[in-house]
Amino acid sequence: MRGNAPLRRGAGRVSSLPAGRPLPKMAGSDASASRSVAAHRIRIATWNVNSLKARLAKVEEWIGYAAPDVLLLQETKMAEAAFPAAAFASLGYESAHHGNGAWNGVAVVSRIGLDNIQKGFFDEDATSIEECRIIGATCGGIRVISVYVPNGRSLDSPYYEAKLQWLAHLREHVSHTCQPGDPVVIGGDFNIAPADADVWDPAALVGMTHASAPERQALADLLGWGLVDAFRLVRPEPELYSWWDYRGGSFHRHHGMRIDLLLCTEHLARRVAYALVDRQARKGPGPSDHAPVFIDLDMA
Repeated sequence: MRGNAPLRRGAGRVSSLPAGRPLPKMAGSDASASRSVAAHRIRIATWNVNSLKARLAKVEEWIGYAAPDVLLLQETKMAEAAFPAAAFASLGYESAHHGNGAWNGVAVVSRIGLDNIQKGFFDEDATSIEECRIIGATCGGIRVISVYVPNGRSLDSPYYEAKLQWLAHLREHVSHTCQPGDPVVIGGDFNIAPADADVWDPAALVGMTHASAPERQALADLLGWGLVDAFRLVRPEPELYSWWDYRGGSFHRHHGMRIDLLLCTEHLARRVAYALVDRQARKGPGPSDHAPVFIDLDMA
């Protein structure tokens, strides 16, 4: 969530996983399970790892039990040369990374193919981008885009206006590079809670970023291009968050926000069979302040 500054918010209590053929189970895992292993099921996940160097072992462990087909990463905080492509390859995944070190950084990790990689917006020169916040690729016939939306800092900050401009640029990018009838998934840390139901206490965020009307309108404009909030198609219940502040015991008090989103076109919306915030991955020593979020697509 960090974006331009260390302002943090947001995953949620989860119900049991659907019945099916379980994967090897890691102790205590919410996601260790029961996904269909048939080829017609595709699992697409997003996770702001808040430093891939610091949390590579956790990501490898999560891949081992959750078995995503595509994993969109944000806040890798790595330069290109430092990205651990070999570690992902050893797990059977191809990967593409867009980062220049220190802050930001996005990636696509896939075991169902990785083609047509695009780093940055359609009208940017990838070699001169200062903030690496968007990368796209085609995986198994699905266009996926990993995004890390700027934080915005505060409503009176120039970074807030820059955030709104970035979101407008994202919509332009999607309109320029995709068609609403295509199979498209845009996932990542949007640094926006779409509705009050996605925040532990809406009153606590009055006058702050992440829940302001202009931010939500910018997200609505993006959805209006032809996208839907895939997670909410199958998980409409409240108190499902994807981010919790490290401070103040927010995770244990369940003071969070749902700001990590997976948006898909109507072409895929009817195929969303399951969705989960894996709250278990937020536990233990040295976690990211975000939890991974995934959807399962029934492609049969």
